[in-house]
Amino acid sequence: MTVLFFLFAFVTIAALIWSGYELFRDQEDPLGDRLEELQSHAMVSGHRAPRRRSGGGFFNTFLYLVSLFPGGEDWLRDTEKELAQAGIRRRRAVALYAIGSVLFMIALLAGMLYLQRDNDITMKLGGIMSAALLGWLLPRQVLHRLVRRYRQKLQNALPDTVDLLGIVLGTGMALDQSMMRVAEEMEPIYPELSSEFSTVVMQVRAGQERSVAFQQLIRRTGVEDIKSLSAMIVQSERFGTSLAQALKVYADALRTRRRLRAEAAVAKAGIKMLFPIVLFILPALFVVVLVPGILQVLHDLRNGIGPGH
Repeated sequence: MTVLFFLFAFVTIAALIWSGYELFRDQEDPLGDRLEELQSHAMVSGHRAPRRRSGGGFFNTFLYLVSLFPGGEDWLRDTEKELAQAGIRRRRAVALYAIGSVLFMIALLAGMLYLQRDNDITMKLGGIMSAALLGWLLPRQVLHRLVRRYRQKLQNALPDTVDLLGIVLGTGMALDQSMMRVAEEMEPIYPELSSEFSTVVMQVRAGQERSVAFQQLIRRTGVEDIKSLSAMIVQSERFGTSLAQALKVYADALRTRRRLRAEAAVAKAGIKMLFPIVLFILPALFVVVLVPGILQVLHDLRNGIGPGH
């Protein structure tokens, strides 16, 4: 029984490592993936996607089985949206994430059952519920963390990128050519925003309206500053105003926002440090300061009481 458990644990961990590697490894065909992304986002966002069907390989069959559970289809759609907002847009990203989540939950449940194999049924039920809750929440929290980190990278890259875009536009180049040139120049420094700009340009060149392409950019990223930038570009193109000057002013505003966010983070640092200080530093400080004195007092009392007896 023990050998079977460890064999199952090894297989599960190996499958988790493979799923994570496939999910986060670099894309080998970025052009093909972006064109497939264009096809997948060709529908208007207000329309609901058709229900999944079985067949088409192991991953599609697995997603179809997950969608059969109550709320499974909504969970898959929300997961696909969050993966896109985290910058993970591979064709099999949803399937790999779902497989990893299921394997992680199974591993936790199996480990809990093995650890509580000698306990009564009440302890086993409590452990199973705890493992199931942790297996459900932990992958979701990791995904939320990836989304926040990706958005933070986009926000940090916006001021310099927008400033460079305004400079390139001032030389007389068209908007699509300027965005592609900026994406090429910024790729070593800000690869996330460079990839987003390249995707927008490819969508426009493939025949999609620029306003629709920027709307999809907003849905992919979920960053408020990118929403403002997209609205500015679309309105400037519609009304024929100077975009280069507007981008220069907007870049200054983005730098001001970034500085204000940094100041707010510094102001919150004192409050965030209060809990670690109270929980970890102060108890250790009390032990270091008070325990030697207490031990010395006890030693003196013991020596003072001893001779009298």
